Parts: sequence; C-alpha cells; structure tokens
Amino acid sequence: MKEFYRRHLPHWQPHSAVFFVTFRLKNSLPYEVIQSLKEERERARIALEKFSESERSLQNYLEERRYFGRWDEYLDKAEFGPRWLSQPDIADVVKEAMRYRDGEVFDLHAFCIMSNHVHVVFETPRKSDYQSDLLPLSKIMQSLKRHTARQANIILGREGAFWQDESYDHVIRDNDEYLRVIHYVLDNPVKAGLASHWDEWQWTYCKPDI
Repeated sequence: MKEFYRRHLPHWQPHSAVFFVTFRLKNSLPYEVIQSLKEERERARIALEKFSESERSLQNYLEERRYFGRWDEYLDKAEFGPRWLSQPDIADVVKEAMRYRDGEVFDLHAFCIMSNHVHVVFETPRKSDYQSDLLPLSKIMQSLKRHTARQANIILGREGAFWQDESYDHVIRDNDEYLRVIHYVLDNPVKAGLASHWDEWQWTYCKPDI
C-alpha cells in the first residue's frame, strides 16, 4: 500500500491514522478565488525558505492551517456554485453513507454537512498480519464520493460530476490537535450563523464517547 500519493497536491496516508477530510461540491469555488489562494500559498512557500529546517516544520504547519482557514471561509459563504447539500434528501445520502461505513471501513468520530462541502474526522484501522485488504485514504474517499454522487444525481435528475475531484486531508498528530479539529468541525454551522449550538444542526455528528 502506498503511503504517499500525488494528484494536484501531495498527500501523506499512513496505514493507520486519524484523518480530518474536507470535500466539496464541483465548482463550489470560482476560478479567481482558487488562483488567489494558490498565489498566496506560493508566496508563503517562498517566505518559508528563510527559516531553518527545524523551524520550517512548525511554520509549514501554521501556514497549512491558515491556508485551509481561508479556503473554508470562502466555502462557508456559499456565494458561488451549487448548494445541493442544503437539500435534506441529498444531505441524508451523504450522512447515511458515512454512518454505513462506520465500523466497517473506518471509525467515524465526527462530521458536519454544509450546503456545499463536508467535514469529516475518522480513524482508519491498524493493519495486522491478518489484514491485507485495508483501503488507503484515497480509495476510501473515492468509494464514498462515487456512491454519494450516483445517489445524489438520481435524486437531482442530473448527470455529470457532483464532487470536486480533490479533497483536503490532514493527519491529526496529537490529542490537542484532535480536540481542536473536532471543535472546528462541530462549530462550523455555528460560525456560519446557521445554528446557535452545534447539536442544533441536523447534519452534524459527534461520536458519543468523545
């Protein structure tokens, strides 16, 4: 199993990890915004070259957080592109697909379905000598997106791409980061002004023992 792959962005995918993944609807961000974010990221990459190797790791992490925050802020505004996930029957398709995979493909920790994107936190199982068929993150997301796209398109009476090909994914590395990410996911509809408390949002889930 490959632990590193590259499509539009590099991704590290260890055999077992807690992943924070965000995936969005096709064309949910305008080209101009995507280009602006890419340019910001490139300027930041160049600026990071002045740091020592030991400092660069932390600065890279902080820059990744900043970049994702800007990217997600644009998605939360939902000012461009489709908002199919605001339809309860479409959101239900995504919710049930994630719940169905819980305990089978991954251990589901939390998710939040917004009008044009989804945040999810899950843990992939540890590989043992008796397991040879564990799916890498890329295959997990491919399966989830393919199934939900097919079902959603049937409901919508349309054909064509439903999800954007690329997803944002991040390996959660310690407990402090884990708690911060869980809070971020649950607070997304509150931050967007859609609910006053996270559990008022119908399309949010948090594992009971967290």
